[in-house]
Amino acid sequence: MSAGWIFCVFVCICFPSGSFETLVVSKGNEQWIEVQRIKVDCKVTSRFAHTVMTTKALNKANVSQEVSFEVELPKTSFITNFSMSVLFHLIEFKSQVSEMIAACCDIFFVVFFFWIFREIDGKTYTGVVKEKEQAKQQYQKAVSSGQTAGLVKASGRKMEKFSVTVNVAADSSVIFILTHEELLQRHFGKYELMIRVKPKQLIQHFEIVADIYEPQGIAFVDAYGTFITNELLPLVEKTVTDKKAHVSFSPTLDQQRKCTECDGTLIDGDFFIKYDVNRAHDIGDIQIVNGYFVHFFAPANLPRVPKMVVFVIDNSYSMVGNKMAQTKEALVTILGELPEEDYFAIIVFSTTFVVWRPHLSKATPENVKAAQEYVKTIEVIAGTELHDAVMHGVKMLYEEQRNDTAPKNIVLMIILLTDGEPNTYPRTLPEIQENIRHTIDGNITLFSLAFGNDANYGFLDTLSKQNNGLVRRIYEDSDAPLQLKGFYEEVSSPLLSDVQFHYPDNTVNSLTRSHFKQLFNGSEIMVAGRLNDLNEIDNFAIEVFAQGFENNFELKGQANTQKWETIFPDEEYIFRDFTERLWAYLTIQELLDKKDKGTPEEKGNATDEALRLSLKYNFVTPLTSMVVTKPEDETKNDMFIADKLTEEERGKVQKYGYTAVAASYPKYSAAIYYVDGDPHFIIELPDQNDALCFNIDDKPGTIFNLVRDPLTGIVVNGQTIGDKKVIPGNKMHTYFGRFGIIHEKFGIRLMVSTNEILVSEKGKQAKFFWTDTAKVKGPNMDLQVIKDRSLTVTLRNSVKFLIILHKVWQKHPYHQDYLGFYTLDSHLFSSNVHGLLGQFYHGLEFEVSEPFPGKDPNKPDAIMFVKEHELVVTRGWQKDFRQDVKNGEKVPCWFIHNNGTGLLDGVHTDYIVSGLFKTI
Repeated sequence: MSAGWIFCVFVCICFPSGSFETLVVSKGNEQWIEVQRIKVDCKVTSRFAHTVMTTKALNKANVSQEVSFEVELPKTSFITNFSMSVLFHLIEFKSQVSEMIAACCDIFFVVFFFWIFREIDGKTYTGVVKEKEQAKQQYQKAVSSGQTAGLVKASGRKMEKFSVTVNVAADSSVIFILTHEELLQRHFGKYELMIRVKPKQLIQHFEIVADIYEPQGIAFVDAYGTFITNELLPLVEKTVTDKKAHVSFSPTLDQQRKCTECDGTLIDGDFFIKYDVNRAHDIGDIQIVNGYFVHFFAPANLPRVPKMVVFVIDNSYSMVGNKMAQTKEALVTILGELPEEDYFAIIVFSTTFVVWRPHLSKATPENVKAAQEYVKTIEVIAGTELHDAVMHGVKMLYEEQRNDTAPKNIVLMIILLTDGEPNTYPRTLPEIQENIRHTIDGNITLFSLAFGNDANYGFLDTLSKQNNGLVRRIYEDSDAPLQLKGFYEEVSSPLLSDVQFHYPDNTVNSLTRSHFKQLFNGSEIMVAGRLNDLNEIDNFAIEVFAQGFENNFELKGQANTQKWETIFPDEEYIFRDFTERLWAYLTIQELLDKKDKGTPEEKGNATDEALRLSLKYNFVTPLTSMVVTKPEDETKNDMFIADKLTEEERGKVQKYGYTAVAASYPKYSAAIYYVDGDPHFIIELPDQNDALCFNIDDKPGTIFNLVRDPLTGIVVNGQTIGDKKVIPGNKMHTYFGRFGIIHEKFGIRLMVSTNEILVSEKGKQAKFFWTDTAKVKGPNMDLQVIKDRSLTVTLRNSVKFLIILHKVWQKHPYHQDYLGFYTLDSHLFSSNVHGLLGQFYHGLEFEVSEPFPGKDPNKPDAIMFVKEHELVVTRGWQKDFRQDVKNGEKVPCWFIHNNGTGLLDGVHTDYIVSGLFKTI
């Protein structure tokens, strides 16, 4: 992070998610930025959480300062609004109007001030939700070379990060307001709000408020914090009545201090609010407001239904090491907790599959112990033959069902764990999915666990959705066994199966999903819809059918048709259109699921409807983006875009051209892609705290394509040169001696050699020499030449490159001058960018095994799993010459042998082109 200090506040979430906000200023200027206020205000009405985060900061310096606002949101929430207000010359303005408002309260002053401010300065910027591709095109068109900021990207396991940067004038304030909404899901018998509080400094006005209103009645509310000391405990205020709860935490400046004389803060940790609602053994709670209804269903005191479960476990070679050890540890624990009335089987698969026993076994102590001993013997082998293993698991379950081994209403499920890409020969991935879906035919629930970043999450997500299940990513960490066990506990205790909700004919429309494969202990089912006629609600009868333990389950009841004022008398606890927005939230989530399965027409219809609702209700979903334009002056606009990521996009740095932090103020070191030396290609990946490197060996004079982006029209080619002559007994060394840079959109051609720099733009030409020092600012390209050292190339609205000149003594008998090429800013390249360097611009996922001794005792080898390949790589280092052209700085990296084979798409000769300005 570029700042010397931060503050953070987590806001209301659904367990186990969370969100926090952070203010960042450029290093060295922190004493001039005063964070005056942080407020997190969350209203939860019938499980639907509406959260508003407000932050105010003052620039006390006599010069402008860059301030970045960062928020981490739960990945299940939708951003619905964002506004940013820059209040210029606040101190002078206060002095001018202080007498006018001396008798007024603070609230009046704030309202009055904003009214004056908006009328005079007009500096409030509000986000507008647009279709994603339209937003992207607008961004690429309007973005300037000045400060731009804005992103939403994955952060940790459950979060997505939103960021925006603004320039705050001297003696001025900035106010950020972000709103997001989320439907809280019930897990293990409770809803949970987690508020992570990490201010890192003392805040003048610090406040967290949560108001909860549940018409069913609140069963309990717990509020506590990991950082709460005996002194802070009285500040946690909790008020609970029959249907509402109020929780707040608002320490004064002195109460935040670690000690009387110090500036350190005690506020550093997690604040939790847990609650549940009252339940009965009936049809649940139905709420009708403004023509929309929502039905919550989680009857109390139901016995669990036995299950037959087949564990299908990947033991391919990519599971070697910790992943296999952690999987075995978790599976041993899970087996030990199986109820004795359950039945289970174990299948492990690699190139082929192996079944522990030919039939399912009852979970008796003897069978469980034998299975645990078997699990401990599982070893990794080779490929990933997922299809046949899952199909055999389905076959085993059907055989047991036909043989009447277990009770009639037993639940059938498969739990699949894999860490890679399934073998696709002789079947494609869609064929694998379709075969399994057709065979299961809605009778079995399939849950998938995607272990690590290399698992094909999209494939598993679709496979699970097609078979009434879900997918969960298991992160490679020390707590992986707990993650596995936690997921199993969520689905291990079914209470009902084949749950169907029937509503009166011709009375409802736009119904969300009303058929559920299971209801699990501690969870809840929600159905929402619209009423055709509000006059018919007096006859709004509900029927629920399901299969329970040893018998069928049937409930009938009447909806609660009380008026709004009766159900929700406390306006300050609610936001009035919550039922409609809850319906929209549920509908969009379900449509996003449908767009991944079904016929092409069904997928298209689901996508179109999800987009329509996202735009109507101002939700930032995977189909939309929020655009905020910041007019900096009369000649240019700054813009940023907030996206919603899919799970596949999480963790992939800069997946789209507009998801990146401004280069001047990165949160972390930017990824650098460069080629220098003989020629050594280096891919620095700070998100993974590692780097990859490879060499390309070919004859001098060969021209390689380094970067090619058909959408932006940017191409970079490089031509190699050799030594003057070969040292006896050595091979010919090659280096890059010329680069050609093309920007087709602006008609730019730039040729850089070790002697000169030639520029051509729409017929106009210029020439520079390395003996010059020059700084040229053109309409579409900036050039900066540092004598005998480097050339910086900035293409307007796009990218920045650095070319370094390596000078060699002119009379050296063997070597000659050569060039190095560095990509400093690649975030505006499209997702279609390619080339020897370009293919890595949007990130790379790989895994490296534990090192083992190699040929060189000082350079260990390891197995790298990347792009479906298993490569032997060697730990070494290369040099980065950006700061020290003469000596360079060592960069540790994993070296990929044989011209990058296995890491590159194709082979290195695929990147050879016929000319320095060849674009294809």
